[in-house]
Amino acid sequence: MQVGIFADSHDHLDNIRLAVDRFNEEKCDYVLFAGDLVSTIAVPPLRSLECPLVGCFGDNEGNKLGLRNGLSIVTTLFGEPPVRFRADDGTRFLIAHMERQLRGLTDEFDVAVYGHTHKPRVDRDKCGRLHINPGETGGWSFGRPTIAVLDTNTFKTRMIEIRMSGIQ
Repeated sequence: MQVGIFADSHDHLDNIRLAVDRFNEEKCDYVLFAGDLVSTIAVPPLRSLECPLVGCFGDNEGNKLGLRNGLSIVTTLFGEPPVRFRADDGTRFLIAHMERQLRGLTDEFDVAVYGHTHKPRVDRDKCGRLHINPGETGGWSFGRPTIAVLDTNTFKTRMIEIRMSGIQ
């Protein structure tokens, strides 16, 4: 399965659209979001996703009630971190905004997804489980908007920089 992963979009509508387009091009089976959409204006571009969205809130959501209501159009599994999700192929995910929200959990999982630092990172914990931070989709902090795509058959993760054509 192909699983798209993004976080920290911070209302950057153009980059949210680019991320959605890329997830659709990659034929993702699911897209996971690790927090910080920020406001309800970020929801409409997500309606173009051609697969289910699963995710959690971050620490900068300005209107959780509005986001929850808006997101109900595009997802049924979105909430406070950590969010637990099992894909159709059996891969078990934990989704949080901050890596520290995963500490001390006794859940069995294969992949942990988190954001918050705005820096892309892929590594494994001492139990060999994959940890993925897709970086920042918004690109506001470091000017390098990124998303990730995970292949659950191989557990290989690709970090993908997203850019509007002609804009550097």
